[in-house]
Amino acid sequence: MQDLKFRTRKFAIDSWKFCKLVPRSREFDAWVRQLIRSSSYVGANYRVSQRAKSTADFINKLKIVEEEVDESAYWLELFQEVYADHKEDASILHKEATELLAIIVASIKTAKKNKRT
Repeated sequence: MQDLKFRTRKFAIDSWKFCKLVPRSREFDAWVRQLIRSSSYVGANYRVSQRAKSTADFINKLKIVEEEVDESAYWLELFQEVYADHKEDASILHKEATELLAIIVASIKTAKKNKRT
């Protein structure tokens, strides 16, 4: 499995590249900004989680990552529905967001379990 720091950074860059393909319009601009923001925060917050001061801090920071990757998936779902020109690109990114979300949720569960023991 690829290092999560690398994967989350690549997800942000790939999302940015996808957003460059989206035509500039009033309708798309808000979604583009939101996707760039949330996808970038996935990697940024994951990196912060690696410097957590405690298990509780680590879990809290991963919960932020979970929220941001889930939000990214939401914006990508909208793009898949309305932006037919690059639906496949949005689908690939959505698949990565889903995989990252599953990894983060599993990490949170593991950290909570280990915290109790």
